Amino acid sequence: MISREWLNRRDHGDGVVELQLGRAPVNALSSEFLLDFAAEIESLGQDSNVGAIVLSSPFKAFCAGLDLKEAQNFNVEQQQATVRGLNKAFMALYTCPKPTVVAVNGAVIAGGLFFVLASDLRVSASKASFGLAEVRVGVDFPVVPLEIARATLDSNTQRRLMLTGQPIGAVAARNANIIDIIIEDVTEVLSRAVKEAKTLAELPPKTFASVKQQLRRDTISRIEAGLALNDSGAQEDWYSSETIPAMQKMLG
Repeated sequence: MISREWLNRRDHGDGVVELQLGRAPVNALSSEFLLDFAAEIESLGQDSNVGAIVLSSPFKAFCAGLDLKEAQNFNVEQQQATVRGLNKAFMALYTCPKPTVVAVNGAVIAGGLFFVLASDLRVSASKASFGLAEVRVGVDFPVVPLEIARATLDSNTQRRLMLTGQPIGAVAARNANIIDIIIEDVTEVLSRAVKEAKTLAELPPKTFASVKQQLRRDTISRIEAGLALNDSGAQEDWYSSETIPAMQKMLG
């Protein structure tokens, strides 16, 4: 499947481009989808006509993470491809030189939460929920998501989300600095995100990119070291003996 079937661009004027995630029905993550997303973000990041990027979803859930029905049948090659996709996608978003704003209209779970954590400004519907369910499905965190979580979540929020796997609501997420703005009417989330993006698009672009790189330099260095270690063959397979039973339990 080609990227334009999953990812749709919409020009909002004033340099703001919306990138809509459209892998029905819940934007379940696959290696192909993640790599297409990375390519789109890298392309937008290098486009001089783009001043800011808004991420959105047309579905009730923003992103539900991996499709566990598919994932429980992954062979080793598919597991490794998924890890590569997660690393590539969220590295591209975290290091994007353009301002990124996410419009969260519904649940963001597991890998899906990194669309939020790797974005620069986060606008959310009041009924959205946020979780990192990896521990419940028997997998640990690939290098890039792990380091983004360490950089963007305080230690108590890491404990609450990553060690319990239980989601939290929008108010708790704002208190934990996972999101910045809560909108009561879900139909107004995207328009507010576009408004915020237009404000960010007015900033001097080279200065913005430089400051963003300064702020994230240490995290990026840790990521690069971790990826180099994985490439050397030191990483074990992603799944363990606990993974498939845990996924099956989650599926009921």
